[in-house]
Amino acid sequence: MPSSKILAEKQQAVADLAEKLKTAAAGVLVNYSGITVEDDTKLRAALRKAGVEYKVMKNTLTGRACEMVGFGDMKQYLEGMTALAISVDDPIAPAKILKEYAEKVESFEIKAGFIDGGVIDANAVNELASIPAKEVLIAKMLGSLQSPISGLAVALQAVVDKSGEATA
Repeated sequence: MPSSKILAEKQQAVADLAEKLKTAAAGVLVNYSGITVEDDTKLRAALRKAGVEYKVMKNTLTGRACEMVGFGDMKQYLEGMTALAISVDDPIAPAKILKEYAEKVESFEIKAGFIDGGVIDANAVNELASIPAKEVLIAKMLGSLQSPISGLAVALQAVVDKSGEATA
């Protein structure tokens, strides 16, 4: 039986992870086996740059934290070498970065994730990763909004040009 000090440390770790899960916009659970130290270092740097926290924790502790915040469905994916990437601000960043590494490293796989208070499977995480960046979506929306206005301006200019020819 573990000492009370170790038990208290584990309970604190579970409580801390549960708080992070509660405040996170999204997260992705991965099997990180087979990744080299070099690839892992690059992965962690890319995640850090995007503001994503990447954590390797015992599956039992992660499972308890998931239960505390209502992600009990995620416990079924907690087998083997598991890591969790959590993003507070950008719900797409962890999925994008981890999908990129899953495509490079054969044994590295996305298991599941969570977004908007619900657990999603690996297919949904991969779909989430295929969503364009926020800046691209904003540019597309602004282009769509500008298109009718510029079309109207061209049509009005054509009417002005045509009426100018008629009076000349």
